[in-house]
Amino acid sequence: MASTQEYVDFVLEHIDQVGEVTAKKMFGEYAIYADGKMFGSICDNKLFIKPTNAGRAFIGSELVEAPPYPGAKPNFLVVDKLEDRKWLNELIKVSLPELPFPKKRKKKK
Repeated sequence: MASTQEYVDFVLEHIDQVGEVTAKKMFGEYAIYADGKMFGSICDNKLFIKPTNAGRAFIGSELVEAPPYPGAKPNFLVVDKLEDRKWLNELIKVSLPELPFPKKRKKKK
């Protein structure tokens, strides 16, 4: 099941304190970026945040992990805290420093 644009807009509306946040559609699902750095995805109308040590410490005992799609490594699944803007933005803020920027693609000749 592909994610809906309405759900993506809802999620992006709640992430408003981490820089310029964008979503890029890929195969019916979405990759989410903050200032050009991918930090999560939206798959099947669920928000997944890439796992980091800082994110794991921030979430603590409420941690839920699941793969965003079959064959993927588990990510943090945001379940009950989606509407808690302060919590969600803080999770992303603490996670971003551990995540890499995308690699530059070589130009085809």
